[in-house]
Amino acid sequence: MQADAAMHSAALFAHLASLVLGFGAVLSADYYGLLWATGRCGLAEVVAATSRLHVPIWAGLGGLVVSGLMLHPDLTSPLTMTKIGLVALLTVNGLQAGLLGRRLEAATGEVGRGLLLWGGATALVSQACWWGAVVIGFLNTNR
Repeated sequence: MQADAAMHSAALFAHLASLVLGFGAVLSADYYGLLWATGRCGLAEVVAATSRLHVPIWAGLGGLVVSGLMLHPDLTSPLTMTKIGLVALLTVNGLQAGLLGRRLEAATGEVGRGLLLWGGATALVSQACWWGAVVIGFLNTNR
């Protein structure tokens, strides 16, 4: 089933809008993490801010998946399969980030090294997956 040009344009717009929504919220959340890591805001402020960003992050990711399917990706392409793997990893990472957020909310006093490493690894995996998917999407559209 091939979409006509208007449907393809609509799906592409939805894909880009979902990217702005989801990845923009991720960048905001990670920015708050950097503010906290550099001592420019408190942990409670970071947890409050990032907890408000879960809805746009998940809405953006869901929109990307649905609109991406409407763009009829080439499932025989190794790049496309890599992108699908990155999105799957991103989803699992997002689920465990929710658990991390609950642990940080419950933390009293100074946060332990384990939670700090967990948070850093979560942010690193998230950024690698988002940027990797963006680059692959760019490469696939220019083929």
